Amino acid sequence: MCGRYASARKKHELLEEFRVAVDAVPDKELREDYNVAPTKEVYAVLERKPKGEKGQDGDEQGASAVRQLRTLRWGLVPPWAKDPSIGSRMINARVETVAEKPAYKRAFAQRRCLLPADGYYEWYQIDKKRKQPYFIHPADGSVMAMAGLYEFWRDRSRPDDDPEAWLVTCTVITTTAEDHLGRIHDRMPMLVERERWDDWLNPGLTEPADARALLVPASPDTLEAYPVSTAVNSVRNNGPHLLERQEPEEGALL
Repeated sequence: MCGRYASARKKHELLEEFRVAVDAVPDKELREDYNVAPTKEVYAVLERKPKGEKGQDGDEQGASAVRQLRTLRWGLVPPWAKDPSIGSRMINARVETVAEKPAYKRAFAQRRCLLPADGYYEWYQIDKKRKQPYFIHPADGSVMAMAGLYEFWRDRSRPDDDPEAWLVTCTVITTTAEDHLGRIHDRMPMLVERERWDDWLNPGLTEPADARALLVPASPDTLEAYPVSTAVNSVRNNGPHLLERQEPEEGALL
């Protein structure tokens, strides 16, 4: 699974890196976060039609989708959910079943996004009592674009003009971890290669099979892992020190 990650790049870096046309959070910038945990707000890159924009034929459906940077809450809440607390249990969607599961299939067909990250954490089980955390990141230092989905949930207890009437949430798609990463943990985030960003974000691509074809597990030589402090175990701890390489505990992988 992917339960923690690091996202410390500035907003202006992400706007440029992902060729974003619309900053949908112009008055807000998330703080550098070296311990992103479920239910936190995170940056997401997606493509949607601007609200109120009309196409050439005067129909809003004819408007062109544009690439946006938004902040979403990590932990997907399906539109039919009675309580948004369900999101804390839906931080990951398995690629093997994402196109069929009721909670994800509509989003997989229509609401795909990229979740920028510097890397993610996984824990290696040393014995029954001890786990060694590892930070896994692109070997070349580039941004990691995790495949994600997003959804809108309407809080029926709030009036239409309440800015908190809508909750927008997301989930990370995961896949089987191979080779050296699989020794640490058997699951990992599904990454989207740069040359496939446009197709993945395209809301006009609605066939599940076509979307699945864009998801290819990362090549083993593109990611590297190293042990970090168990301080990352607590969501209360944050800061660049969490990324510092540490000597692994006895019995852990080198």
